[in-house]
Amino acid sequence: MKKRIMNVCGMAFFAISILACSGQKRGTASAETASDSVEVTPETVIAEVDSTGYIVRVGETAPDFTITLTDGKQVSLSSLRGKVVMLQFTASWCGVCRKEMPFIEKDIWLKHKDNAGFALIGIDRDEPLDKVLAFAKSTGVTYPLGLDPGADIFAKYALRESGITRNVLIDKEGKIVKLTRLYNEEEFASLVRMIDEMLK
Repeated sequence: MKKRIMNVCGMAFFAISILACSGQKRGTASAETASDSVEVTPETVIAEVDSTGYIVRVGETAPDFTITLTDGKQVSLSSLRGKVVMLQFTASWCGVCRKEMPFIEKDIWLKHKDNAGFALIGIDRDEPLDKVLAFAKSTGVTYPLGLDPGADIFAKYALRESGITRNVLIDKEGKIVKLTRLYNEEEFASLVRMIDEMLK
């Protein structure tokens, strides 16, 4: 039994080490790996974390949160029930995010921003307002961006130190229907098609 526990702990440490490598912000170090609402033990790390660091799954209800947007307005995910919702986890220091965001702007936001049944929120990981505003300007995006101090919202969806960019697509009933990680043209095209279909 003791040997089995040590094996599980060792595997959990290995999994966390691999996942933490790609998501660490420059100049930071943190051992935190779980949100307040998700207790991660060595046993649950193996069972609940996928290969990209997500702790949520397609088919599950998306964890609720309240976010403050760059214009000062507060929005809770639960208040958007009845809409198709896309969450984009991002940060100014993320090169892949900068590559993907103009495509989100052009292929998703500009196409559906006037549809009352759609909401898109970019969730900026642990950066101050002035930096997020400068980030939006430099990438040319006009969709709403919100602040995620301490990556607490991010940690409801993925291991706190795992990487971004990530997109979470949520249906009108609040269920997760698609999860993406990094920017892949085929996967992004599939996300665009799914949103188009859901909003028909």
